Amino acid sequence: MFRRISNLIKGFLGLFIGGIEKKNPEALLDVEKENLRKQISEFNAGLAAHAGLVERLMGQVRKLNTEENELKARTKALLQAGQREAAGEVALRYKNTDQQHAELTAQLESAETRYKELVRARDVAVKAARDKIESLRRGIDDMKVQKAMAELNEMAAGMVGSLGGSGDTLNRLEEMVEDERTKAAGRARVAKDSVDLSGTVLQEAEQKALADMALADFAAAEGIELKPTESTPQAPPAQGTMGPVSQ
Repeated sequence: MFRRISNLIKGFLGLFIGGIEKKNPEALLDVEKENLRKQISEFNAGLAAHAGLVERLMGQVRKLNTEENELKARTKALLQAGQREAAGEVALRYKNTDQQHAELTAQLESAETRYKELVRARDVAVKAARDKIESLRRGIDDMKVQKAMAELNEMAAGMVGSLGGSGDTLNRLEEMVEDERTKAAGRARVAKDSVDLSGTVLQEAEQKALADMALADFAAAEGIELKPTESTPQAPPAQGTMGPVSQ
């Protein structure tokens, strides 16, 4: 039962952490970058230890090479001096040194090859990890862009739906305005047709006739001869009589 409870708790924690990771992919990517740096550092530490082993083998090989050359020279010198027994002892040491030298040389070559392989494997692994991280970074950026575009499209779709709904209201408002405008135009026409302008025209004619009479009186009083205007009616000519005029 405790195992089942433990598995259940682990499942809930996994779901919770997974949700957080989905909401914060950049934070997860930063953690992976830090882990990669730590792994590279640890690998380089091991690689440095291996490089130290290679350097130690190289030093031993150089030492044995020098010792081998010395033993070889001593063996020749003893043989030339006729000291066979001493030359045999030195020759045996030379043989052992030569064998040891060959073994260390083989170890050095193997260690050097292994070091180069480790360096190459490290570089390949680091490049692959960095390419993966860069790809993930671009993916996260693209995800942000796509998410923003999706939100904008959803907003645009909502706006289109809202505009479509408000279009009915605008149409009804346009009909109401047109109806009221038509009614107002009709009322204005009716009011205009109801106005009686005959009195106004008559009053205007009277005022003009009075003005002409006042002007004629003024001209007669001042001895001014008024020239007839087109609107001033002219007196009819006097009719003549046939026959002689009576005295």
